[in-house]
Amino acid sequence: MPRLSEVIAELDALWPPERAEQWDAVGTVCGDPDAEVRRVLFAVDPVQEIADEAIGLGADLVVTHHPLYLRGTTSVAASHFKGRVVHTLIKHDIALHVAHTNADTADPGVSDALAGALDLRVTGPLVPENGLGRICELGQPETLAEFAARAARRLPATAQGIRVAGDPDMPVRRVAVSGGSGDSLFDAVRAAGVDAFLTADLRHHPVSEATQHSPLGLVDAAHWATEWPWCEQAAAQLDTISDRHGWDLRVHVSKTVTDPWSAHVVPAAPAHSATRAPSDYTSSGAPN
Repeated sequence: MPRLSEVIAELDALWPPERAEQWDAVGTVCGDPDAEVRRVLFAVDPVQEIADEAIGLGADLVVTHHPLYLRGTTSVAASHFKGRVVHTLIKHDIALHVAHTNADTADPGVSDALAGALDLRVTGPLVPENGLGRICELGQPETLAEFAARAARRLPATAQGIRVAGDPDMPVRRVAVSGGSGDSLFDAVRAAGVDAFLTADLRHHPVSEATQHSPLGLVDAAHWATEWPWCEQAAAQLDTISDRHGWDLRVHVSKTVTDPWSAHVVPAAPAHSATRAPSDYTSSGAPN
């Protein structure tokens, strides 16, 4: 069995820490470098549900995309939910390692996994300077509505579902994708000349300005859903490394939905007025 330090060295080769943004907090959060690693769990969020899943699985290492302490801390007391995660992991000899913006810009990285989940052909990076995002092509043109339906079918289900801005009947052939929050990339998207942009966390004003600026179609999925495919990609990469070294690691991907939104209230029929009565609205349930 490999030691934790050996596994981390391979993960750092996949997602070099120096590629992370300066504000980011990547790398090993807890874990004994000399401890043996037999079983690894990949997940998006380092939350208590994932720590509990790791215990049940018998994992020695959890690798997450999102950092636990993004802005630093002076305490890991278990009286706080983040400290409780640390205590849980250490008590059960489970290490935690984070690959965040260094995985976003890797090749392959988070946006490659997103493109793969949507069955898109990657033609290049959206932002060549740092490798962020991907420009892709569909096998056959389809409408914006059909492309959004593709995203709804192929990405993990969440309460948010998929939001669309733009003419649903507009033809789509070239698209840009970026896992996670992407409304800071509109200039690059426009420069790329794509028909549509799929990302997450799109806000009112940037979307309003983008749709006024050009007929660009926008597809907004849940943040967690756009990044979860990376877990499967990363697990496959570690499987390959394990086979090459003869480590016989057991590598798993968490299917626990840690997206924080739990329900989505939608109108019973398309609303064209802000004065609809509350009785006109129904609530959709939690994701599958």
